[in-house]
Amino acid sequence: MSGRILVIKLAALGDFVQAFGPFAAIRAHHPAARITLLTTPPYAELARRSPWFDEVWTEGRPAWGDLPALWRLARRLRGAGFDRVYDLQTSARSSRYRWLVGPGAEWSGIARGASHPHANPRRDLMHTLERQREQLEMAGIAEFPPPDLAWLDADVSAFGLPERFALLVPGASPGRPGKRWPVARFAELAAGLDRPAVVVGGPAERPLAAEILAAAPGAIDLTGRTSYAALGAVARRAGLAVGNDTGPTHLIAATGCPTLALFGPESDPALCAPRGRAVAVLRRESLAALTVAEARAALAGLVTA
Repeated sequence: MSGRILVIKLAALGDFVQAFGPFAAIRAHHPAARITLLTTPPYAELARRSPWFDEVWTEGRPAWGDLPALWRLARRLRGAGFDRVYDLQTSARSSRYRWLVGPGAEWSGIARGASHPHANPRRDLMHTLERQREQLEMAGIAEFPPPDLAWLDADVSAFGLPERFALLVPGASPGRPGKRWPVARFAELAAGLDRPAVVVGGPAERPLAAEILAAAPGAIDLTGRTSYAALGAVARRAGLAVGNDTGPTHLIAATGCPTLALFGPESDPALCAPRGRAVAVLRRESLAALTVAEARAALAGLVTA
């Protein structure tokens, strides 16, 4: 199919990273189509750098009470004349957009009346990657080339990175403290590594980085300093990474960096664990119960595998 294709993926970072494979498959299946991504502003940089989209629209999540914004989105979606929509968000919100797109477009997703529904009643029990792959298979896509992430790179010479280092991702969603391994454990781990630690995350993680640097003075604080592309570049140069279940951990794993992902009770790795060349997962009902010794043992197995 040529013509115009719409892909919907609104958030969040970990989910966006896990859609890299589906994005690549859609582009490979529609090489001559003009493909538009409907997303939200935080992911515009990633999407525009990638080779999968011709256009990136960022107004994908207007407030339901903002009637002018909803009207503008509806007018833009209806006016674009899309031939097919791949809804990879598959939420109640994105499913409603079928009515904004209009009746002429084929629809892959879970919206009522979709021409290519993901008709598996157990879809919510599948890992994100397997669920999206099956959805695309039901829409007629048969080839799933590994996504080439060479574009996920940047000049990081200004960071002064050592030749050997480990990445630490001590943050996670502020509203979900159960997803965070105690920062004191990250600090103890950093102090015992055979290489300097580099701490990454957003500006809100700077106090966590300061605590880690106090225990491991040779560590480097990059919190708030890396774009997504720069984080990808740093991850490619790292020898290993340890992080909570948060978007940057998913991105780091996707680059091929050996990654240990830590899960507490608030998310299930069977449904959303990071994927990459070398990924290990440790899960505890309380992350406070996870010891540094256990993390070191898992890292040893990951790096030597």
